[in-house]
Amino acid sequence: MTRLNVMEARKTFGDTLNRVVYRGERIVLERRGKDVAALVPMEDLALLDRLEDHLDLEAAQEALREAEEKGTIAYETIRADLTLA
Repeated sequence: MTRLNVMEARKTFGDTLNRVVYRGERIVLERRGKDVAALVPMEDLALLDRLEDHLDLEAAQEALREAEEKGTIAYETIRADLTLA
């Protein structure tokens, strides 16, 4: 993976962007020696989105399983217990 200083990336933004778009490079941008952002091809971003959706689905399914096992508490009961009524 290529690393590039933010100032250098700013000076050569068109070329840097073309490296990502046409060569599929992943470029990490650094500022003061620290990684601050990344330029990635759209295919990589789509993959990240699909992975995130999959993890969200797994978390939701686990929450539903837990609710079935442990039961739930009605909102009105919680509200009354916290004297929010």
